[in-house]
Amino acid sequence: MLDERVRGSNLIGSDRVEGTDVFGRDGNKMGSVRRIMIEKESGQARDVEIAVGTFLGMGGELHSLPWEKFDYDTDLGGYKLNVTEDELRNAPTYGESERDTAYDRDYQSRAYAYWTVTPYW
Repeated sequence: MLDERVRGSNLIGSDRVEGTDVFGRDGNKMGSVRRIMIEKESGQARDVEIAVGTFLGMGGELHSLPWEKFDYDTDLGGYKLNVTEDELRNAPTYGESERDTAYDRDYQSRAYAYWTVTPYW
């Protein structure tokens, strides 16, 4: 059971975010958080990598989306994206063996343009 200080806080540890379910606009599960990308200098969370279509944590595809696209939904107990499965499926993606792609500025530029979010850089 969580300590009352943890439940009442507006902060969350990264270890509690990794693995959290991600839901689409319709409330159906789309994937889960794999990692949060944090800008070194500002300390701000910038991108969230989610795994979609995995089985037992393997396979599937990875997407890195701007943090601004995520809203925590207490009723669902996870993060909600105001997108459809088709929109996510058509977004820039990469595989497990290409995880460093999330750091690539060309990939980030494509992802931010696709999601119509102003880049942080």
